[in-house]
Amino acid sequence: MSDYDLLITNVKVIGANAEPFHGDIAVKDGAVAALGAGIDSQRAERVVDGQGKLAFPGAVDAHQHWGIYNELREDAASESRASAQGGVTTGITYMRTGQYYLNQSGPYKEFMPKVLEASDGQAHIDYTFHVAPMSKEHISELPVLAKDFGITSFKIFMFYGGFGLHGASSSQRDFLMLPEGENYDIAHFEAVMRGVQKLRDELPEYADEISLGLHCETAEIMRAYTQMVRDEGELTGLEAYSAARPPHSEGLAITIASYLAHETQLPTINLLHLSSAKALEAAVLMGRTFPHVNFRREVTIGHLLASYDSAANIGGKVNPPLRSQDDIEALWQHLAAGDVDWVVSDHACCSEEDKFGQGEDKDDVFAAKSGFGGAEYLLPGLVGEGLKRGVSEQRIAQLLSWNPAQRFGLTKKGDIAIGYDADIALVDTTKTTVIAPEHSESTQEYTPFEGFTLEAAVTDTFVRGNHVLHEGELADEAIGRFIPRGPGAN
Repeated sequence: MSDYDLLITNVKVIGANAEPFHGDIAVKDGAVAALGAGIDSQRAERVVDGQGKLAFPGAVDAHQHWGIYNELREDAASESRASAQGGVTTGITYMRTGQYYLNQSGPYKEFMPKVLEASDGQAHIDYTFHVAPMSKEHISELPVLAKDFGITSFKIFMFYGGFGLHGASSSQRDFLMLPEGENYDIAHFEAVMRGVQKLRDELPEYADEISLGLHCETAEIMRAYTQMVRDEGELTGLEAYSAARPPHSEGLAITIASYLAHETQLPTINLLHLSSAKALEAAVLMGRTFPHVNFRREVTIGHLLASYDSAANIGGKVNPPLRSQDDIEALWQHLAAGDVDWVVSDHACCSEEDKFGQGEDKDDVFAAKSGFGGAEYLLPGLVGEGLKRGVSEQRIAQLLSWNPAQRFGLTKKGDIAIGYDADIALVDTTKTTVIAPEHSESTQEYTPFEGFTLEAAVTDTFVRGNHVLHEGELADEAIGRFIPRGPGAN
């Protein structure tokens, strides 16, 4: 019997917590078993020559949306394959009741088993979920979600006060399938925060990994500016959409959310997909104002790579919007300064028909659905652009793997270190990736990144030692597992 199931040789190992070194990675029973130079290949059942590539910890993509526009079962298969192309080995996808997703309401004790059943056996990467408490009943179910389902991270969508995924919503209650007499508003957000903090108090052994993420935009500002932009008619396309959901809408929502966290004594807050200089300014200011709140700040690879001018098409409509080139530069400056904690894809596969609709509205950015795929560009995008900008290899490993794994209780993920899951992505920085939708395993037929050149390529991805992407080709077997969280869960 061999000592190791797999030996990856001749790589530069980029650990999240150790200096990079040239050597080998040995894997046994799905975990890293040995690290070093010159490990005897005769001790391994299988050997993969890394050809001098960079070996990164597999990305923990902490912000995905499977099943938002397509059936969850279908997305779990196709979009996990696209994720593996981008070096993602664990995806955390958002889930809520209401329209889209499963198009159902009701208690999570009945809803989550359907979610788990639909995704079971479909994914090519490991996965778990963030859940949004949409009603008072859901807040009361937080202990059930944590103890019975291993869900320890939650989300608030602050812009749902009269807005849907396409823009203004005629009926918030119909869209969110809310119980009669309940609203999804700031008072509900406060109640969610109090519920999450109560959960931390009741389950102290879970407390460090229980957190609340917030999509920070202000519905009232967006409503007024959308009307203004459309009435003036001077701006078009993605620039018009950015002006209709202006950066100070993010800043205001961040300020409100931060004060509510202070008021409710909830210390674990994640500020999601910050898209602009004003959003980061507000987020950093709130961190200084409320030092007892353990804020985490997230940006997306899309907002780091594409502006409303450079995106290939209005398929780049997303919430918050793509911003100006100046905002891109501000995000990179904050990332370099240590103000950003992790980078995600916010992957939301949306077919061309769903995205653009039919007929005369097809070119109307306000009529288009929001969101697009991008997990397949996560690691090559951050490596290619980040190394050029002086971001270190180890910092990239922390941003994409270690930091989200630690925050979200994925205790065996996020590093190439002995005892950790052998989640590994090999990156070739001598190759480039020219983005074209036909090269993606996603079922999305377009991409706002079409024609972009990334100065790196992911060639191989391993999930717990399983070679799911081999020299750019996806394996057939769906080996991904649902990862419950909590004390001793994973």
